Amino acid sequence: MSDDTEITARRRAPVGRPSADGAPASLPPAARALTEGLQQDAAFLDGLLASTTRSGETGHPKASDADVAAALGLFEDMRTALDRLEAQVVIEARRRGMEWREIAGHQGMKSSQAASQRYQRLVTRLEEIRQGIR
Repeated sequence: MSDDTEITARRRAPVGRPSADGAPASLPPAARALTEGLQQDAAFLDGLLASTTRSGETGHPKASDADVAAALGLFEDMRTALDRLEAQVVIEARRRGMEWREIAGHQGMKSSQAASQRYQRLVTRLEEIRQGIR
């Protein structure tokens, strides 16, 4: 396993005991709903890409234009869901006393200022979405 793969595996390791659907059982209901929705969207995209890869083979259904259009429509909602989850995790990290420097390191950033600014951009974007500005 390469260093990058090990870091990614550690970063994505769930905290707490996973539930039957694979999400950590300790997630609050709102975060659980977001992660379940993202898992479903990712599974749909995975299936779509798999079908387009095999579309030249016989016996495998080709993705329809409607499937491709539906996939394109998923990305903005997925970005918003990921932004909400990231903001919630940063809030939890700060609540637990984690310094911005530590948060930056876990997010692959080099400075506490970068992590803080990223969080502020997330919060601003989410608030604009909530208000209908975006």
